[in-house]
Amino acid sequence: MAGRDVTPGAPLNVPLVLASTFRDAASAHYGREGNPTWEALEEALGALEGGAAVTFSSGQAATASVIDGLAPGATVVHPTGAYTGTRDLLTGYATAGRLLLRPVDITDTDAVLAALPGASLVWIESPTNPLLGIAEGARIVEAADAAGVVSVVDNTFATPIAQRPLQWGATLVVHSATKYIGGHSDLLLGAVVAADRARREELVRHRTIHGNVPGTLEAFLALRGLRTLPVRFARQQDSAGYIAERLHAHRAVTGVRYPGLADDPHHRRAAAQMSGFGAMVSFEVENAAVADALVAALDLVVPTTSLGGVESTIERRSRWPGESAVPEGLLRLSVGLEHPDDLWSDLTRALSVAASR
Repeated sequence: MAGRDVTPGAPLNVPLVLASTFRDAASAHYGREGNPTWEALEEALGALEGGAAVTFSSGQAATASVIDGLAPGATVVHPTGAYTGTRDLLTGYATAGRLLLRPVDITDTDAVLAALPGASLVWIESPTNPLLGIAEGARIVEAADAAGVVSVVDNTFATPIAQRPLQWGATLVVHSATKYIGGHSDLLLGAVVAADRARREELVRHRTIHGNVPGTLEAFLALRGLRTLPVRFARQQDSAGYIAERLHAHRAVTGVRYPGLADDPHHRRAAAQMSGFGAMVSFEVENAAVADALVAALDLVVPTTSLGGVESTIERRSRWPGESAVPEGLLRLSVGLEHPDDLWSDLTRALSVAASR
């Protein structure tokens, strides 16, 4: 019932509240301070993650709000292989003299623990984007807590369906709700879920002052998407496992990165801390030219840069600035809700076309 008005006679769904200002009796007086539609989404997402949620205008705005709360000169431990937007944001703060950075391979637990002393925050992304590495989340969070370091987990790829980092003891969880939470490729939205109310209120104050508030329509759509997240994500995970197994056996594929595969280097770690392996599959072909030819030959799978929607999407990540560490032939596949046999038929045909060029 989270995110619903249970008063007898109330509409089943919290309506889209279009208002820039409210009467003085309301808890929020001005539209930048709050909105019943945002609050319904925050209540539902917070319940799902096991904390208190705050929504923002985008996933990047959510990330920026967390980072901006650090004191000048603070040290941040962060993944070398993380979402480009996160790395760009941190680099910008460092270049401006606001932060000191300690980049680490987040999947190398010993390296992460060694980097914690004296840090203010550790940023954990797991699975990582786009290499699908798995961090040893609970162990890192426990060590961070012992060292007095704030731990933040980007849970966009796993969603609260596959893992709930606040149960590890994480301080904050970040989502690009544009992806799986919204789930229909029709909105931009971000969220931070805090383990305690005091941190949530700090984030609300930051959002109010800086104005990075969500759109009311976007919040309404994201709440609608959240209602179907468990069934969507279950189907997407099942299809991702099916596709990953078949890619793994295909002669034109030189490597597959998916934590659900038994021989994936992080399979045991993922199985120990996740309730599912996610719906993202990254695989490699011979080189960038073959990868581009494969993408061009696809009919059902959509070539685009985002992910997490009901439609399957794909892209060669190394084409973007800042992704030079990504293998040039790596393709990131977001598995949607199409029939898995149809997806595999499209992929095998495209692989054949690309391999024969």
